[in-house]
Amino acid sequence: MRRSFYHYLMTLKGPSHLDEEQIFATDASHDIQFPKHSDDYDEISSYLELSVNYLENMDVFDRIWEKYVENNQ
Repeated sequence: MRRSFYHYLMTLKGPSHLDEEQIFATDASHDIQFPKHSDDYDEISSYLELSVNYLENMDVFDRIWEKYVENNQ
């Protein structure tokens, strides 16, 4: 079974306040509206672009998405 992007993202959480991926994962874990069961790029990227203020740069999401796809084949 393929895991959701959110599930993958939660594996990246960490204590670092400098690592962009860890910061994004930690912030997303506090977002109760995040599409937690989705594995759809368009749905998640639209949500992030239109609904959140904790992700300053979509490049962070795109980098993590590429890793997510590689790890879920």
